[in-house]
Amino acid sequence: MKIIDLTQTISSEMPVYPGTEPPVIKDATTIEKDGFAEKLLSFFSHTGTHIDAPGHILKGRNTLDKFSADKFLGKGLVIDVTKCTSGKIEKDLLEKHSAEIEGCDFVLFNTGWDKRWGNESYFIDFPALSSEAASWLCRFNIKGIGFDCISADPVDAADLPNHNVILNKNLIIIENLCNLDRLKGYSFLFSCLPLKIENSDGSPVRAVGILDI
Repeated sequence: MKIIDLTQTISSEMPVYPGTEPPVIKDATTIEKDGFAEKLLSFFSHTGTHIDAPGHILKGRNTLDKFSADKFLGKGLVIDVTKCTSGKIEKDLLEKHSAEIEGCDFVLFNTGWDKRWGNESYFIDFPALSSEAASWLCRFNIKGIGFDCISADPVDAADLPNHNVILNKNLIIIENLCNLDRLKGYSFLFSCLPLKIENSDGSPVRAVGILDI
């Protein structure tokens, strides 16, 4: 078995969605002073590698704690979209992967933007699903859709069309993944278990790909 870590590290200097405050991480206690170390953490629920629940966008819909744990675990598929220079992931590209999508639980898009983590270009011009592609993908019996970039929608898309389409189907969205290129062409188990927070519209996760090799 081989574990591929797909998670960005949470730190006070990390990139966050434009307009969001960065995490605050303080030493609440120390071994030297108190005999044990404990951090005081303050950050938004959509910080770092995280999940969007339907209740993030849609009033009255499921929050993460309302899902059973198996919602966050299943067979993953990585689709390489690093050559989508138009900025759009179109339906015709996805149709080539129909049989693979049919047999998986999570569709994860390798845009290559994780290599820009920490750079201003991380927030600009990353490939996003076209409206037609998002609607087509949501017809499959999958649990969620993930991206190695900041959002399922372009940062300037105030109406969040892809979020609305995907979350309305009771799927989850995983954002700010990394290292998806290491899973291309492999069959693997994907895990993105969130913190079990009451009424959680989102949560950071420790996402991993598990290879049976």
